[in-house]
Amino acid sequence: MELAEADPKGLVRESYRIDGITAGECRSIFMDWALSIPVGRSVPDAARVLIDTYARTAPDHPMSTVLHEALAEPAAPRRRGGRIGRQGLIG
Repeated sequence: MELAEADPKGLVRESYRIDGITAGECRSIFMDWALSIPVGRSVPDAARVLIDTYARTAPDHPMSTVLHEALAEPAAPRRRGGRIGRQGLIG
């Protein structure tokens, strides 16, 4: 995947240029970025391209952390409670 495909709007590139950007702001930009990835393209593959392009030269940047977190396996879903869960009938 090319960089232009991985960051079609340049959102991640711009996040690395913002002085004093916070982790929360990077997560917000990441969500906008993820929604801009064309249908059928792999978000993890695009994140790897961005890590290779930007995070390697700025490993302490908050966006680098967010990009690495995007590659982590999601936690297994678990039951969230409710009446039946509290009574011990399921689970």
